[in-house]
Amino acid sequence: MQIQFNTDKNVTVSEGLIASSTSLISEKLSKYSQQITRVEVHFSDEDGRKEGFNDKRCVVEARLAGMKPVAVTSQANTHEQALSGAIEKLKTSLERIIGRFV
Repeated sequence: MQIQFNTDKNVTVSEGLIASSTSLISEKLSKYSQQITRVEVHFSDEDGRKEGFNDKRCVVEARLAGMKPVAVTSQANTHEQALSGAIEKLKTSLERIIGRFV
């Protein structure tokens, strides 16, 4: 499973965030690693440089072998929290989608 990170112009992602995010994604989605070919993570900041409540956005898209991609979105106060929320949503979607074909 390949993991790719993308950001908007308002976000600078540290190596630490990439490492922890990669580990979290690999761990949480390990059950589906045979079906997932690539995971794309998109981090953005809805308010730009201004401080705001739930302004960090994370979109996670899972590319599934032989199926259409699945994308989910989560917003939170930090990118870490937004990623965690998105992964939980993605797990629910994958269970529903892959469960139909198993």
